[in-house]
Amino acid sequence: MAHEHKLEIFRGLLKFKSNVTKIWGVFTVLSIVTVVEVALGIIKPDFLTVNRFMAMKLLNWIFIILTLFKAYYITWDFMHMRDEVKAMRRAVVWTAVFLICYLVLILLIEGDYIYEVYKNNYIKFTF
Repeated sequence: MAHEHKLEIFRGLLKFKSNVTKIWGVFTVLSIVTVVEVALGIIKPDFLTVNRFMAMKLLNWIFIILTLFKAYYITWDFMHMRDEVKAMRRAVVWTAVFLICYLVLILLIEGDYIYEVYKNNYIKFTF
């Protein structure tokens, strides 16, 4: 039995006539997000590198959020999660989101600890 995939993205905001045009639409969305990431990485606006939120620069938070968006969108579209039942979607997507958030939290806590150890001269910088 053939299963028809939805030819729309962003909850029906953009609709396509064929799978080929939909793939190009998804490619365009992911390319735009990637270009924004690269442009921010090259330009590094001062107001994003000076201001901090939860011990990290705003620019780093923007990179994390855009990367999570791309990962979610790739899972949603190319792994056809939008066509699965709700329980399956939640089991796959939310598990990954919580795991990534947990790993970012560990990275922030351990990075701050190492920074404080070196800052207070408990251990000298040898590199």
